[in-house]
Amino acid sequence: MASTQSLLCRALHSFSRPAVAANFACFISTPTFSRVYATRYMASAAEPFLKVQIQRDDTTFDAYVVGKENAPGIVVVQEWWGVDFEVKNHAQKIANLAPGYRALIPDLYRGKVGLDVAEAQHLMGGLDWPGAVKDIGASVQWLKANGSPKVGVTGFCMGGALSIASAVLVPEVDAAVGFYGAPSAELADAAKAKAPVQAHFGELDSFVGFSDVTAAKQLEEKLKASGVPSEVYIYPGVGHAFLNDSPEGKQRRKDMGLNDDDPAAIELAWSRFSSWMSKYLSS
Repeated sequence: MASTQSLLCRALHSFSRPAVAANFACFISTPTFSRVYATRYMASAAEPFLKVQIQRDDTTFDAYVVGKENAPGIVVVQEWWGVDFEVKNHAQKIANLAPGYRALIPDLYRGKVGLDVAEAQHLMGGLDWPGAVKDIGASVQWLKANGSPKVGVTGFCMGGALSIASAVLVPEVDAAVGFYGAPSAELADAAKAKAPVQAHFGELDSFVGFSDVTAAKQLEEKLKASGVPSEVYIYPGVGHAFLNDSPEGKQRRKDMGLNDDDPAAIELAWSRFSSWMSKYLSS
């Protein structure tokens, strides 16, 4: 059976980021991360999501919708785990931000969720990244066809990179916000972004070439070259996935060796997100 390290390397090579693969391999070889995280966190049966099906090209995928009808829409893109408790937490928070949004999570993994590190690696490694961008595009179109006058895209880690890619590749996107993830040039050249982009990174993020400080600054320069409105923020003292502040999310981060906890940084990031989306999604 392939090791956890080799699985993640393959997953990241699929993203055309050899340097990132090497860095993740180094990170997960540490004792705190080598222990597989296998606790199952299931969504509540009472959760307020409406499940819909969206078709694009010759495929159909599920999506989960929450929030006010006819409100501005925001597509919320998953981390490498899939559509799990944390991305649903984020979507519900977004839906409740003023002035109120309709949030939609596309299921990029077609019903599969990584319940441990190895499964998440396998799912991310098998992802069709250009196809995922098409799923995001179809999700934007669904929201606009179902009452949202304008639609933004946001996402986290893998979803953060895809969110920024959508600002380049999906013409219908009105604004994007990416958290701790930058797309490879092979997927989307951020210098060709067509919609306003805001991005957030942690100063202590060690994923070289993907979400570390250098990657953040390179993204900032590319966005400046694009000519679209852009903001890139780096938060002192926090690492990767710093927005995951639910009790389950905090425990999972600790199991991954990520022990920073800064409520002020989380509040500031959400405030900036809210201001950005409000500015560009207002009718």
